[in-house]
Amino acid sequence: MANETIPESWRPALEPVLASREARGLGGWLTAQEAAGKVIYPPRGTRLAALALTPLDAVRCVILGQDPYHGPGQAHGLAFSVQAGVRPPPSLVNIYKELEADLGLPRAQTGDLTPWARQGVLLLNNTLTVEAGQAGSHAGRGWDAITDAAVAAVAAREAPTVFILWGSHAKKKASRVPQLTRASHHLVLTSAHPSPLSAYTGFFGSRPFSQTNAFLEGAGRGTIDWQV
Repeated sequence: MANETIPESWRPALEPVLASREARGLGGWLTAQEAAGKVIYPPRGTRLAALALTPLDAVRCVILGQDPYHGPGQAHGLAFSVQAGVRPPPSLVNIYKELEADLGLPRAQTGDLTPWARQGVLLLNNTLTVEAGQAGSHAGRGWDAITDAAVAAVAAREAPTVFILWGSHAKKKASRVPQLTRASHHLVLTSAHPSPLSAYTGFFGSRPFSQTNAFLEGAGRGTIDWQV
């Protein structure tokens, strides 16, 4: 898959789908795109950062995104996150606003959500690459099956987990995972997307962070320090 290494903890769950024709075709297509001079974000070696930073057995919360940011220097493999030193995009600004309203935490000065990932928050986009300046350009190219398998692997565990679904795209992805739709021991939180186009239609006031911590604490899985 274009020279990306699957982290050890995720291999049993992902190897079957990675052997499929669709996944093999994705790797060849990405290589051809780069050979043709297309700029692809995030850069090689970081496209599976969400899986590398959050091993399968450590996942306590899943936040689903759509595809990576398509501006230079932004995407680094974690949904909604940007590299340190990069100005937080509008959706992330709204996430921070809700975090402040929900838990009283001051708004972070960085957009790097790596601290969340290291605490068991799987920040997973549906599509893990994008062409520079072309939002959604790699949708339907094969990433869906791989990230669906990752979500299914989390949902299939006995460990109670929170799934945060912001917007219709995340909800549709979850509906494709039978392991999640059948599970009753997980908490699934849904709301509008934090985008400026929809944040005022149900994202603000949804209090996902306090609900996540209350559920995890009640399940004996500790709490997440959401301060970045």
